[in-house]
Amino acid sequence: MKDRFGEAWDLLFHPPVAHRGLWTPDGAPENSLGAFQAACAAGYGIELDVHLSSDGEAMVFHDETLTRMTGAEGRLRDRTAADLGALSLKGTDETIPTLLETLALIGHRAMVHIELKTAWGEVGPLERRVHEIIADHAGPLCIIGFNPYSHAWYADHYPGVLRGLDSFSYRGVKHLSEEQRQSYARLEQVSIARPHFLALGLDMLPSPEADAYRAQGMPVVAWTVRQPQQWDAVKDHCDNMIFEGFAA
Repeated sequence: MKDRFGEAWDLLFHPPVAHRGLWTPDGAPENSLGAFQAACAAGYGIELDVHLSSDGEAMVFHDETLTRMTGAEGRLRDRTAADLGALSLKGTDETIPTLLETLALIGHRAMVHIELKTAWGEVGPLERRVHEIIADHAGPLCIIGFNPYSHAWYADHYPGVLRGLDSFSYRGVKHLSEEQRQSYARLEQVSIARPHFLALGLDMLPSPEADAYRAQGMPVVAWTVRQPQQWDAVKDHCDNMIFEGFAA
């Protein structure tokens, strides 16, 4: 894999990856340019989330709705990029950035894990826009996300992009049947997604399934680690972590 992906493959393993940037409750908010600048300055990798605006721009934001981070009503997907870019994040001077702005800021300073927030049944538009942007980015990056069909789309269209499948225990997930939920908890969707590595929630680490894939040469990245003790409990079964709330 190193021969195929070069520096990006090495950076899967070190340094640790700052979840939504290096944000703090009283400082730069999550998924803000300030949080990404702080992560770069501290020498960490960066994980971020991407949705499509109503006019087809890739916006860096986690939630489907705007309320928690901006106080505005409604869904991100129902507003234009210009409208979204004018919204303040948590009352700060930071606003919702585009993926293009974010990667321009980061440059080659950090490995970027781009999580595609692709809704079920909507594979294609977000993936295409993201790829238009990353095709011109010179720094190391990878695509991650939970939707195995999004990964399959990337595997078919752009097999040269490094991809990591997100997963967790899927307890209480409403958009999946119980049969699907159990199948995904056993990582059976890996055969659909065809990823190069796994990004697994702490609620399914360690697990025999994850250990088996790792033994076959598929790295495992743990998320979201919020205390050093959590990492100590799983690090023998993982290759890196996505963290927040402490100095990793």
